[in-house]
Amino acid sequence: MAQEKKKATGYDKFVNWKLLIIPVIIFTVIILLPTPDGMKNVGMQYSIGPKVVTQFIAQELFGKTSSDCEQWQVLTARMMEQNMRMGALSKERFMKRDVKWAKKYKIPVDSINFQRSMKYVVDSVPAEAYMAVMQSAFKMRTKGLKYDNLSDRDKVNADKGAWKIKVAIALVVFVVFCFMTECMPLPGVAFCIGLILVFSGVVSRSQVAGLYWSDACWFIMGSLMFAAAFVKTGVDKRMCLMMFRKLAVPNVRWITLIFFVVISPLAAFISDHALAAMFLPIGMLLYQNSLTDEIPEDKELAKMLMIAIAMACNIGGPGAPSGGARNVIMMTYLSDMFGMDIGYAQWIGYCMPFVIVMIPCTWLITNMIFKPRITSLAPAMRHLEGEIDKMGKWNKHQIWAMVIFIIMVFGWFTEKAFFNMGIYPIRLGIGVIAVGGAVAYLLAGVVNWRDYQEKVDWGVVWLYAGAIIFGRTLDKTGAAYWLAQSVIDMLAPLGMSEGIPLMLTSNGLTAVLTNLMADGPAAAAVGPITLNLASIVHPGTTFLPFMAMSTAVASSFAYCLIIGTPPNAIVYASGYLEPKDYVRVGIPMWFIANIVIVLLTAVYWTGIGFNDLPSF
Repeated sequence: MAQEKKKATGYDKFVNWKLLIIPVIIFTVIILLPTPDGMKNVGMQYSIGPKVVTQFIAQELFGKTSSDCEQWQVLTARMMEQNMRMGALSKERFMKRDVKWAKKYKIPVDSINFQRSMKYVVDSVPAEAYMAVMQSAFKMRTKGLKYDNLSDRDKVNADKGAWKIKVAIALVVFVVFCFMTECMPLPGVAFCIGLILVFSGVVSRSQVAGLYWSDACWFIMGSLMFAAAFVKTGVDKRMCLMMFRKLAVPNVRWITLIFFVVISPLAAFISDHALAAMFLPIGMLLYQNSLTDEIPEDKELAKMLMIAIAMACNIGGPGAPSGGARNVIMMTYLSDMFGMDIGYAQWIGYCMPFVIVMIPCTWLITNMIFKPRITSLAPAMRHLEGEIDKMGKWNKHQIWAMVIFIIMVFGWFTEKAFFNMGIYPIRLGIGVIAVGGAVAYLLAGVVNWRDYQEKVDWGVVWLYAGAIIFGRTLDKTGAAYWLAQSVIDMLAPLGMSEGIPLMLTSNGLTAVLTNLMADGPAAAAVGPITLNLASIVHPGTTFLPFMAMSTAVASSFAYCLIIGTPPNAIVYASGYLEPKDYVRVGIPMWFIANIVIVLLTAVYWTGIGFNDLPSF
């Protein structure tokens, strides 16, 4: 195998001011433009809405303002308001909440007041009355608030809310342009996001540091660390050979097909983060061992293998409810807002065909776009066999690497289910487990810190941390909701407000937003708007559950940007990809995926129906 040359990456570039000045100017112009009325209304909903709705619920239930209520009564009103914001309008959903849930959403709570609150709702608020109060509160927040009726203090807060939305929208232009053009190093863009938000007053200096981190960031960091341990010990070689040695024709096209056939269905049931982290070392190894003295570098081959892993993870999530938070969010909206339930197996029956259709489509796109000079990976297989023969039997470090990895994978698969079953006393999260595994490699002597320092792309960790704060800003300020509402209102006069055109609009909008923020918040922003509109134009028909499922599926179309999904960021850490490579594959995939889901709705879903509901 030829020695691989040191690659020049985006990290080696300096700022290109000729390009960077463009998003800076556009950002400034957006900030200086007058604030649209729609933005003011959404800003009012997000800044003033929680207080007004809490007052409304307290008045409806207890006949007095929240300031005159007892602590348990205020707790009841605040918990109901938080449920309403999440689309959980039923009494049944309220009764499933606990003290941990209240603390998670920063609602002041203690066990005594919580028990009094629950007892009151159980004994004194019938399910129908509860739903009526919640629906009235929802209408109050979305349509009842009027800027002119606010007090001077509330007007100031509403104006601040609108300002935060305007900054978030301007930030979208700045970030997307920088990520697409690499006019400055991408981790630098991630830091700029936080700086802009602090300087503009959207978040405080004490908030910004905490917003950069999440369980997903910990997972990416931990997964890159265990990938480094795999490479050092040679376990990646053994796993790669076990997967592909039986392949009669080790052509790169068939190997990428195996990636899609294996990874995509698994992603419906297993974390796509975990699958990307597991297959990244294998993809890198296949490339590095395929190089020869005649062809010492084949960028197209490297990109083809890396992109195949990321896209295989991305297309698998819609196949089952366990494939992502977006699926559960839309199922919950449908159940709480309209009383329609989609079962686990029923979801698979509707949505797994999307995954099956997208596997060959995505494989063909990947093979059409990338044209590697090296097409046979047989030399890589022979080289691996020679390397493994030199290794001999499994050594102590390799055994420890596999044992710790198996424990990590078991933890990833079970941490949520075992917590819900009461087996685990606390919810660990896949990120904590990944970092725990990385520390375990240190304790077992498999690696030292120098291995992590040199072999982990820490820039990717910060890059995705920036994506987290960016997505959270769009969600928390109401900017994503404003975008969704604006687009749907704009398209309604064009005949796009009912039937398949409405679904196409919803899917396209969700698919755009999910490239800018996490899939769950994207579905959460668009879902309530489109479901409510669907209930007006097609009440009591199959359109409602179909809209819920299609919105969830569309929120997985984050193919175009590095920050779109954790798998995109994880494979970017290989160093072989550029932002434009995601665009090359992502744009055709984005259009094909939108067409596939609409065709599935029009042909397959309407053909099999939904329970006893009439067709729309």
